[in-house]
Amino acid sequence: MKLYITRVILGAFILFTTFLSAQNLSKNQFQVKGNCEMCKERIESTAKKAGAKTAVYSIDSQILTFETNENISSDQILLKVAEAGHDNEKYKATDDSYKNLPGCCHYQRDSKSTSALVEDHGHSKNENEFFVKGNCGSCKARIEKAAKDAGADSAEWNAEKQTVQLQFNDKKTSADKILMKIAEVGHDNERYKTTENVYSKLPSCCLYDREIPFGEANPKVHTDEGEKKGQHTDAANDEHDGHAHNEKTIDGVTVTATKAATSLSKKEAGLTFNIDSKELLKAACCNLSESFETNATVDVSFSNAVTGTKQLKMLGLDQKYTSLTKELLPEIRGIASAYGLNLIPGRWIESIQLTKGGSTVTNGYESITGQINTELIKHSEKSETALNLFADFNGRAEANITHVEPINEHWTQTFLLHGNGTFGDTDMNEDTFLDRPKGTQINAAYLLNYNDLGHSGFGSHFGINFVRDERTAGQIGFDKKLPQNQQSLYGVGIDISRFQVWNKTGYVFEGKPYQSLGWMNQYVYHQQDSFFGLRNYSGQQQTYYSNLIFESIIGNTNHKYKAGASFMYDGYRENYLTDDFKRNEIVPGAFGEYTLTGTKYTLVAGARVDFHNLAGTQFTPRLNFKYDFTPKTILRLSAGRGFRTASVFAENQQYFASNRSVQIMQNGGNIYGLKPEIAWNYGASLQQEFKLFGKKSTIVADFFRTDFQDQVLVDLDRSPQQLVFYNLNGKSFANSFQTQWDFMPFKNFDVRLAYKYYDVQADYLYGRRQVPFMAKHRGFVNLAYATNKNKNEGFWSFDTTLNLVGKQRLPNTLTNPAEFQIPQFSESYAILNAQISRNFNKNIRAYLGGENLTSYHQKNAIVDFRNPFGNYFDGGMVYAPIMKANFYVGFDVSF
Repeated sequence: MKLYITRVILGAFILFTTFLSAQNLSKNQFQVKGNCEMCKERIESTAKKAGAKTAVYSIDSQILTFETNENISSDQILLKVAEAGHDNEKYKATDDSYKNLPGCCHYQRDSKSTSALVEDHGHSKNENEFFVKGNCGSCKARIEKAAKDAGADSAEWNAEKQTVQLQFNDKKTSADKILMKIAEVGHDNERYKTTENVYSKLPSCCLYDREIPFGEANPKVHTDEGEKKGQHTDAANDEHDGHAHNEKTIDGVTVTATKAATSLSKKEAGLTFNIDSKELLKAACCNLSESFETNATVDVSFSNAVTGTKQLKMLGLDQKYTSLTKELLPEIRGIASAYGLNLIPGRWIESIQLTKGGSTVTNGYESITGQINTELIKHSEKSETALNLFADFNGRAEANITHVEPINEHWTQTFLLHGNGTFGDTDMNEDTFLDRPKGTQINAAYLLNYNDLGHSGFGSHFGINFVRDERTAGQIGFDKKLPQNQQSLYGVGIDISRFQVWNKTGYVFEGKPYQSLGWMNQYVYHQQDSFFGLRNYSGQQQTYYSNLIFESIIGNTNHKYKAGASFMYDGYRENYLTDDFKRNEIVPGAFGEYTLTGTKYTLVAGARVDFHNLAGTQFTPRLNFKYDFTPKTILRLSAGRGFRTASVFAENQQYFASNRSVQIMQNGGNIYGLKPEIAWNYGASLQQEFKLFGKKSTIVADFFRTDFQDQVLVDLDRSPQQLVFYNLNGKSFANSFQTQWDFMPFKNFDVRLAYKYYDVQADYLYGRRQVPFMAKHRGFVNLAYATNKNKNEGFWSFDTTLNLVGKQRLPNTLTNPAEFQIPQFSESYAILNAQISRNFNKNIRAYLGGENLTSYHQKNAIVDFRNPFGNYFDGGMVYAPIMKANFYVGFDVSF
């Protein structure tokens, strides 16, 4: 018994002395560069030899965690680690020690991806600049106020660089205290991370991406547990948790984080993809219709063999069911539906936000399958001018000039100029018809931005845009200058003039960064004059749009709301053959939206009511819900209603290049005698992140269903000589399933794989059928590789995209003579695009690419092409590319 008691006392004494010993240890975390298991062993053993009691290195996170007593500083250990050949947060290894490492240990020595590589063992580049995360003007005001409240004499936050410049008196305050205060108001920075609870209460515009890429110094983490205890818990042990803070974190770290070219937003309740301008450089992105070639969500298809127009499809439905906006203002709709995608140059685009399913009610009532918003180039802290030249091997050329210039600290202006021309006669299938139209486009825009949200609370954006586009298509040799009645050849002429002016003004209430008022206004004039053989079509649309939005909170930022009113006026004048169609659509509306944010969930519920003078009163509810099972496992649910009025002539111009007669079966409506289109959309998605090959990998699976309550059906099956429009009598639905997997097998090599399944059916006059020109099965592969990116020395980029398209149902042509019939289903086919680019430095880039490298093209794309004025001629039966392989070259230079 005595022996047992003695052992217990001895054990307790040992535990007690061990505990006391542990209390004198300080735990530290620093970023250290390494590649493999040999690096891990070398770093850990070096740290222990330098005096660390424990040392653990993670290859995945590039973090070295070690414990020291008060006699050993972290500086001593990190210096020894650098001497062993490993760059770290405080010291940089010499070139000789790095070169002496085994080949497998040679990590990338990019100084911009390391949080604090210091050449002279201890002196930073800028002793008063710190990395702080934020998003907008409200963030800027909050960060600067927190810094001054903590004792800073001055504070200036830079949104583009994500850094705050501080001036303070060392005797009155410290960088630690200031950065801690900034974290306490909701902003992660290089030393402290805010709690999830504080972050979730920020206004929605301030919810930045909280993923910390390698290179962001973030050794200290505020946790919810620490907050509850009145402490701050972190891996580096600051002075607030009862231990000495031994490491001397160097002030003045400037961090440059790499932004993904395409990313799925974690903060949005809806399934929203952010597409950066870098993504658009992976392919021949000459206009918006070509901006989605490396994106798996949007399908891009040719819709006409004569006019060469491209159309987008999402969730198995035509682009008319997707809200296409520019600067969050209505853009491609009505008369612009057929050719509007060609009027937004790719080099003008700063970013694209793509939302699948029901979008917010604040942007209108027309969205059914989702929203695609385009933001133009308008942000820069210094004067930047860029020139892009492009040409393909079949006579197409274009030039783009963009110039962004800060006028002063509040004003920035942007000049955008685009010109293109197609001059060659391209007829790869030798049917005497041009595979794409010839013509020219001149496009110019001017943007003026005012931003003083951080001080006066005001911000404003003004834009003006003018486009003139002229196209000629049809048979080779057709002369557009001759009157139609003197032509022996079949021709198509399309002339478009477009002018628009817009303004967006916002105000953030003083002392209330969560409360704001915004007002958007736009006027658009769009004129199209065209002919298709002996058929004339002209359309004019004038649109005025206004939207007023007030945003605030109920109690705290867990409960946010938006309320507002909108007004839309559309004046249409159309002429087809000898028929004139005129209508004015006047739509005042009101809306409200409530956002509930919890620790793991976000609920966005909204509704709007619109008083349409022709379609009647329409109620539009929408709901989006996001639940984070873990930060890497996210479930989203959505449901919503949308309605729109169909512009049947403008939206179906691809069928005008045929000898189909147009018939409208009126149903008592006020728009061409038809009723408006109304549909419900439901969706669910699951996003899962995990580590693969030591890198981030993401799988997203989603399912959406669209049910039409009413629809204007475009019937191509009733007769090959007729194009019939009528309202739905029965059911029409679209089921869409997609799974996408993004991963990186090895450094600088990105892989994107996707599979899509569509089931799109409608009850036509003669029964339920699959909607034509929609493949049930589609596959997608995108591969992107870049050599080590050094802006001074240059690098290579290689991008390849493979689209696999399954068979599609084709319109019924059985009543045609046998030689003019097309099969019931198309063939399956594959399209391969590839591009190689060389960045010589940060200012000069050249690229070479090829489209449709498999050279698959639709044979006999034009029915009865030898007799274009006969009864069976039809250029609208297109399900695949018309052109074979096409190569292009381009050149970018910035000044």
